[in-house]
Amino acid sequence: MEWLLYFSTVAFPVKRPRRNHSPTFKAKVALEAIKGEKIIAQLAVHYDVHANQITSWKTQLLANAAAIFSAGALESATDRERIRELHAKIGELTVERDFLDSALGRFSGPNARR
Repeated sequence: MEWLLYFSTVAFPVKRPRRNHSPTFKAKVALEAIKGEKIIAQLAVHYDVHANQITSWKTQLLANAAAIFSAGALESATDRERIRELHAKIGELTVERDFLDSALGRFSGPNARR
């Protein structure tokens, strides 16, 4: 009984559920950290995020900032190559369909073209 009373008077910290922040939120906080108008500790209090997390987002933003401007060129080259492959496949399938269509016309029977 004493054990239950002892634990009933002790305050246990309530565990907060894990939060998943949106990329927009992360970018906003990281940009504010880069601006330097407030120190990271102030941003951590303001956005209710740990200071290490803000530092991590800031580092990721700085490391990947160049990719934002070069991604369009890389994607368009990859997309153009994929489109060329798909057009070739469409042409191949069209030729195959036309051949089978003409071959089916030569047969008489239940499956022949009407």
